[in-house]
Parts: sequence; C-alpha cells; structure tokens
Amino acid sequence: MSCLLLKVALPVPLRRSFDYLCEEPKAEVGCRVKVPFGARHLVGIVTHSEPLTEPASERLKSVEKVLDSEPLIEPGLYQFLEKSAHYYHHFPGEVLLHALPPLLRKGEPAQHKPKIYWQLSPKGESFDISTLKRAPKQQQALMALMDGPVHKESLSELNINGATLKALREKGLCQSEALEINDDSWHVSFKSFTPETLIPNVEQQLAIETISQQLGQFSPILLEGVTGSGKTEVYLRILEQVLSQGQQALILVPEIGLTPQTVQRFKRRFNVPVLVQHSAMNERERLNVWLKMRDGSGALLIGTRSALFTPARNLGLIIIDEEHDNSFKQQDGFRYHGRDLAVLRAKLENIPILLGSATPSLETIYNAEQGRYRHLTLTERAGDAAFADQHLLNIRGVQLTSGLSPQLITLISEHLGRGEQVLLFLNRRGYAPSLLCHQCGWVAQCPHCDIPLTLHQGQRRLICHHCDYRINQPYNCPQCHQPQLMGSGLGTEQVEQALKQLYPQYQTIRIDRDTTRRKGELEEHLEGVVRKEYQILLGTQMLAKGHHFPDVTLVALLDVDSALFSPDFRAQERLSQLITQVAGRAGRSDKPGTVLLQTHHPEHPLLQDLISHNHALVIRELLNERQQSMLPPYSYQVLLRAEAFNAEDAIRFLEEACGILHPAAVSIGAIQLLGPMPAPMEKRAGRYRYLLLLQASQRQPLARLLSHTLEQLDKLKRPNQLRWSLDVDPQEWI
Repeated sequence: MSCLLLKVALPVPLRRSFDYLCEEPKAEVGCRVKVPFGARHLVGIVTHSEPLTEPASERLKSVEKVLDSEPLIEPGLYQFLEKSAHYYHHFPGEVLLHALPPLLRKGEPAQHKPKIYWQLSPKGESFDISTLKRAPKQQQALMALMDGPVHKESLSELNINGATLKALREKGLCQSEALEINDDSWHVSFKSFTPETLIPNVEQQLAIETISQQLGQFSPILLEGVTGSGKTEVYLRILEQVLSQGQQALILVPEIGLTPQTVQRFKRRFNVPVLVQHSAMNERERLNVWLKMRDGSGALLIGTRSALFTPARNLGLIIIDEEHDNSFKQQDGFRYHGRDLAVLRAKLENIPILLGSATPSLETIYNAEQGRYRHLTLTERAGDAAFADQHLLNIRGVQLTSGLSPQLITLISEHLGRGEQVLLFLNRRGYAPSLLCHQCGWVAQCPHCDIPLTLHQGQRRLICHHCDYRINQPYNCPQCHQPQLMGSGLGTEQVEQALKQLYPQYQTIRIDRDTTRRKGELEEHLEGVVRKEYQILLGTQMLAKGHHFPDVTLVALLDVDSALFSPDFRAQERLSQLITQVAGRAGRSDKPGTVLLQTHHPEHPLLQDLISHNHALVIRELLNERQQSMLPPYSYQVLLRAEAFNAEDAIRFLEEACGILHPAAVSIGAIQLLGPMPAPMEKRAGRYRYLLLLQASQRQPLARLLSHTLEQLDKLKRPNQLRWSLDVDPQEWI
C-alpha cells in the first residue's frame, strides 16, 4: 500500500510543521488530521502532502485519522492565513487553527447537526383547516406548516408551543423529522425593501456611485462621515447590488453591542439569511455560522474581528464599520489587527473593502493621503437632523454631586421635562476606582497588580479590573482598624445611585459590563431604550458606538480630563474619537441636541477644536505631532514583551534578546531599539512585565530583522515561568 508523507501544522508555539506518515489514500493541504504529539493527541492542518518515495524513518509517527475528505480550509483562505502568520511572525499552526470554530479544532465533523423540523403529514396536506375554528393555535400551526418544513425554534418565535404540535401529531396532521437543510438559493428570490421615501442626499449618492464602480475588483475605500450622516444607508445600497449578484458580504463591527441594531436593520431591508458571529455564542452556534457561509446558505455575516476568518463561497464585499476602534486589535495570543487583515483578505479575494468611520484612525487617514485608499466624505447629517450644540463646562472649584455639576443637573431636568432622553457617559464601571481610609490614608491595592482595587458597592466587593482578584469589602481599615473607609473617585454605579435620588420619577438604565453579563441582556436594555422605557441612559463605551437613539437630546461626558495628559501617544487621538462618537448620539432625529463636556481644562486646544466641530483640524495637528516625533503612521513598531514572577528574569531575557537583535539591526540599518523598560503597569496578575521596542521608518527592515533573529530568540534559555511575545503594530503598551 502506498503511503503519504504529510507536513502538519499543530496548535503549538513552534514555528514549524511536523512530518507524519499517512496510509490513507487522500489527505490534501487544508484537511484536518488527528496525530500523536508527545503524550497528547492533537488536531492539525495538513500543509504539504506527497507520496512517500523511500523507506520512512522508524521514528516517524503515523497519522491516527484523516478527519476531512476534502480541504476544510480552501486554497484562497489558506493563502490568506499563511500571509497573516508571516506578517505577524506568529506560529503557523496556531494561526491556521485559530481560523476554525472551536468544535472543528476538537475534531468534530464539519457538518450541520440535523435539526428537528415539523411538517405536514399526507393527511394534513389535504385537511380542511376551517374545521379547527375552536382550536386557533392548532389552526395557526397548520397554516405555518403549509409552506414547508419549519424548524421548531421558528415555531417558538410564532408562539406555537410543543403541546399544540403534539395535539396535531396525535390527530395525524403533522410529524417531526431530523433534517439537514442547506438552502443556498436565497439569491433567486432576493428582494430589497428600500422605502421609496428614503432618498440619498447628494453626498450619499456620490459615494454610492463611486463605490459601485469598484465592485468586482480590489479597492480599499475610506468612507468618512460625521455621526448621523447615513453611512449605514450607503452600506445598504452597496450591499443591495452585491446581494443581487448572488454574492456574499462580510460586515465587521468592533463590539457585540453594535450587532443587535445592525442585524435588525439589515433583516428589515433584505430577505436574505443574515448571520451573526461573536464571542458570546456557544460552540455549536459558531460552527453552524461557519458552515452556512462556507456552503453559501448565508448571505450576510455580521461579526466581531474573528468573523474575518470565516470562509465564504462567493464573497463580494467586506465592510469594516467604526474602523478606528481599538477592539479590532487582538491583544493576546495571535495579535492581529482585524482591519488590516481585512484589507489583505480583500486584496487576495480581489473585492472592494469599505472602511467606515466618523473618526478614522490616523493610520487610515495617512493611507488615504498617500493614495493607497480612496477617500469619500459625508459632511451633512441625514434627513432633518442638525449638529448638536457642544459646550465645555468648567468644573474647577464646583461642588459636584457624584460627578454631576449643578448646571448639568438643571439641564437634565429641562430635557426630561420635555419628554426627551438623556445620555451620560463615564468610562469607569463600579462605584469608585479605589477604597481608602479617611483616617490613615490606606488604599486597598490588588496584591497581584500595580493598581487599586475598584469598589463595587452593590456587591460589597473589591475587584481588580485587570486580573479579576476579588475580596469582600472590609468594614474597618486593615491598617489603623478605624471604620472610616470611603470610596475615592467616580464610577457608573455611584452615578446611577445619585441619578435615582435626584430624578426618582424617571427610569434610569446603566449599561456596562456589570449589567450585561447574561446572554441577551444588552439587547434587552437597548430595545428598552428605543421603546422609551428608560429616560436616563448611563454607561461606558458600550453606549458610545454606533447606536441610534432618536429621542436622546442631551449627552454629557462627565470626565474628559484623564486622557489629556496621558503618556500614551495615542491617548489624544482616542479621546477625540471618543468625544466625537459619544457626542454623535445627541440630536439624531428632528429634535435639536446638546452636548456637554465637564472638564477642569476648558482652555485645552484639543477640546476647543472638538466643540467647534473641527475634527479635521484635530486630525491634522495630531498627524503633524506624529510626523515630528517619527511615531506611527510615520514609522513602524514591533513590541517584544516579557513577563515573569521575578522582575530580574524578564529584564535579563530582554537584555539577551537585545544582544541578538542589536547587531542584526546595525547590519540592516535604520532600526531603533529602545529598552528594556517596564510596562506602564509594571506588575499585572502577579507577573512583572517589561518591554523592548523596535522601530523603523520603513516596514521591510523590521520584517527582515525578525526573520533573521526569531529562531535565535526562540532558543534563548529562560525560566519555565517566563513568557514572551511579539506584537507587530502594537496598539496598547499596558
């Protein structure tokens, strides 16, 4: 019997594939195989397959099982993943397996699990439905089954319960069956339900026509539109053209919280299967979405960054909504940037990619200025909506009530009195960022991180927001034993408490990570806001991005000062984006909006420019500062991180790494090495963290340096507990 020699990529931190014998006649590149690896049994991906032409070594192990009869990762997607691993210098096996849903990584079959469908029996097909007038639920169920088999979950959505179906089955009118239905014919009956009264304005129409001309070819397009300018309507018009050709589309959003409204809007517009993928889904749901897109039965996929790796039978367009958002950057493991890899995938698929934002990242603006991206702008709000009036409120020396100034309290009362909604933004959850003793000054610190514990008064707990260390809130100070403990600083929980006391006649909703832990809870809260069940909205960044609340007329940012003097060179860019995005929630319909920024520094140039709606000037000044400092996007960075329970171990490792990198950098030229230096938060989760920064004015020298030295870095001796990682194009240094 002829054998195959396979090279298999495994999900292990090694930059190589492994050789195995395979006695089965077929195992193509992109297929999964189960193989022995030391004492473990792993699922890997075949990266090379060839007939064995000479006797195999006795040490060569055999594949235990070929899991797929045809490639699970088709050639185009395989090439994309291979290039992604190369660009980020990450372990190829981890990248390839990262692209698969968890169940496929575990070796599950790549097929749909049969679902229970209800359908009419032969007797039911000829049954006179009018004879069931006294059983309206049974009559409703039979009518639902007349168009063909219906999944039991769909019947539940129609309020048809199991008892009704059981009664019909006992009468011989219907039956249940486990079926695997894969319908990829959605394009045959495709329709767009575009309201005739919804007419694009001049800027929208120009954007639609320009993008339409790019369909069928690679073209990265930046759609920069002020908040409320109708970017989503432009997306929908382009999607209509893509879907009418039977092509699929991928829409990436930064947060799970943006998917509910987006999905509903797309479902109302198109009669096609709209799929959703994000981290809150269970493993079976994620596999089903993956299979439907691969098989062509899914038309639109809306998901967070990991949805980028989903296969598609006929992909025609990629949209990155809120492209500036830092959530597109994976911060551990395979540290990729979803936006940048989406551009790569669009190039390989030869399709357009649309990058939408009211506040584009400096990198994207720079690419547009360099001619790499087309740049389209929407400068007017859609419909009758006008720009909100923005004001800076100087709170120096002002007596605040849980972060609320007297002027803001008065404004809130005025807007609520007119039957309108109010949104308050504070990007700190919990009751207070720290707990201190008023008597001796003791502060509750996390024993594992260089940060105070956050007080969550509702739970009576102190919690570290970085390592999740938790203890009960003490009644007395552990140091002086006095009962004079108090929260210091401001969190959403404290503001919520104050709002309920100030406005007991109105309903307040707090939306942050603490109030949206259960599945579906965020969607319920957002729907309640739209239905005006709540008049006061309070939240963190979950409320800042992309939501449309037509009755919100007052938006207040309670604290905008924390980022003004941050050591992070990206802080002011992100603050300007955040302020613009949050302010964009006000006045989105025909009601005028007001935005209030509470600050101790009203004279700050960044704030002055932003309240004048001069975001373009802010961008230009920030770009000039970056250029003078030779910081991204005018340079390229790679961050080498090391962390260990002993600080000296981390420092020593980076010093040895520097000894390898520096001579190579000198020979290549034009590369700077900075460090080792402590991370801004030196200790986190019990580990000391140190950094080594590599920077160059061009990308290629950095890529060459890493290609030449990574093998040596991998061989450096280090303590078992030391971990190190490579971050290409880092976005966070913490």
